[in-house]
Amino acid sequence: MRATARRRSALPAALLSVALSLAAGCDEQRPTSTPPAHDGTPAAATTLPAAGPAARIRHWQEQGYGMFVHWGLYSELGGVWNGQPVTRGYSEQIQSLANISHDEYAKVAARFSAPKFDADAICKLAQDAGARYVVVTSKHHDGFAMFDTASTDFDIVDRTPFGRDPIKLIAEACRARGIGLGLYFSLVDWHAGHPFDPDNGNPIPASMEPLIEKQITELMTNYGPITEVWFDMSTPTPEQSRRFAGIVHRLQPAAVINGRIWNNAGDFVTLGDNEAPPPSMQPPFEVPASIYHATWGYRSWQQRDDLPGKVRELANGLVQARSAGGNYLLNIGPMGDGSIVPFEADVLRGIGQWLHRHGNLAMTARPSGLPPQAWGSTLVDDKALYLFVRDWRGGKLVVEGLANDPRGIHIDGNDTAPPLAWRRDGDALVIDLPAGVPDAVLPVLRVELQGALRIMPADAAAVPASGIATLPRSSWHPGTSFAFGSGYRSQRSTTVSLRAMLRPEQAQAAAWLRFSGVQAASAQRYRIRVGEQAREVDAATLRGQAIGPFAIPAADAGATPVTIELAAPAYPAQDLELRFDAMSISPRADAAP
Repeated sequence: MRATARRRSALPAALLSVALSLAAGCDEQRPTSTPPAHDGTPAAATTLPAAGPAARIRHWQEQGYGMFVHWGLYSELGGVWNGQPVTRGYSEQIQSLANISHDEYAKVAARFSAPKFDADAICKLAQDAGARYVVVTSKHHDGFAMFDTASTDFDIVDRTPFGRDPIKLIAEACRARGIGLGLYFSLVDWHAGHPFDPDNGNPIPASMEPLIEKQITELMTNYGPITEVWFDMSTPTPEQSRRFAGIVHRLQPAAVINGRIWNNAGDFVTLGDNEAPPPSMQPPFEVPASIYHATWGYRSWQQRDDLPGKVRELANGLVQARSAGGNYLLNIGPMGDGSIVPFEADVLRGIGQWLHRHGNLAMTARPSGLPPQAWGSTLVDDKALYLFVRDWRGGKLVVEGLANDPRGIHIDGNDTAPPLAWRRDGDALVIDLPAGVPDAVLPVLRVELQGALRIMPADAAAVPASGIATLPRSSWHPGTSFAFGSGYRSQRSTTVSLRAMLRPEQAQAAAWLRFSGVQAASAQRYRIRVGEQAREVDAATLRGQAIGPFAIPAADAGATPVTIELAAPAYPAQDLELRFDAMSISPRADAAP
């Protein structure tokens, strides 16, 4: 993590308004019961996929939701130095923020006994929260190894009264409970020679490479199957990023690597700290979320209040990530004595209880593909469409782009309530909501559909009965991601796909596509999808030939998506680097407009 939060995406205004109004006057209330185990949780620690990028990403995406654990020498200080709160930046970076010398910081280890540390309690909390994997800090920027390492004696086994390897203990507890183990590893190391840098953007000198390689090797060798490796900060060269990632993939071929290995050497994109995914964001990605936004490590003077509001905020964050196809990683920061902060445990259990009330839908359902909805998020499975209504105002709820008529609409979790009334308004569905919010965390509506989900966005392009139409570039919506060079400040937004939606007047048995004004790299290959049909073409074909044929169903089956993506991207966020003026459609290859 950076020294200060970056691009903290605030809750949408409507959500914030509702959260504040509901929270007003609320005293802290702790959930009193632990939810039962959630249905549909895939096995994790002992059934990792076979080697291969696609398999490991797919398995990780199925896991969907993890618990981050920031615990280290900094936890003993609790955000306080010389009796004064250090109010600038994240508390896990207190050595830099308070300008603590290496000798003085090292003395903290002598009192780090952590008598209340309980690895199983950490893993049980993850399960209670509904999480399917745990990512724990093995080494943060201070360079203090929270594992037994032969690379240095600046570690928890050699320097502290605790004297044990907490990574080993957590790994064993994860395996016992059937949840995945992930490891955080900072590429910044103040103890090994990196100077304090407000951006933590230190380059990695050649002299530091053997230490990093040795520690990564130990972590990938000594703790059993690893689900995720979460690198952080520094500004490695492309060669260093590839080499460090190569150690992981050689020793743990089923483990995924996050984007902060930099230089696009990771398996998925890591969003900014507490950053909500943009509506156009494409998977794979992960949202790292902290309960307080102001810190990840333990802070003794942190204000902890409005438990219901926190549960609402973070449950919504989980759903936002899942509805966009991403993973969610929610942090706790145990105290220096090893115990879990009660407020943090209550927040996570509250989320787990909400998940259980709604049958774990946020984890088992998939993104719906509906247009963004101002009131909340949507997911779908083979049984129904689910509306997660963060902005419940009573009155009318308008679902944009839903072409199906429902068989029934129900308040999920309340089988005794009567079905909700609804009506159509063009391509939108209008639902009558009762005034009272049915779930104080995040209410869910279950829309039982007639047939499979059919989508018809308002801007779908009309295709007349002749089957001849032209879609200008303005008809296409980008799917975006973030690519990185060396370090945090190298981020750039990329377009990884383009999509247009067709509204045919009647079914087309054989439609041909032709693109005009194409600018694309000659060696690049693209995949053109029309509904479930796909063709791979090179840039020359895209520039000068008709592509097809594709069958396009009539509009009563919903809009038909046309998607352009790279056939074999070198990394998840690789840009299409494609420009064109328009796409034409025709029933004949030689007659495309």
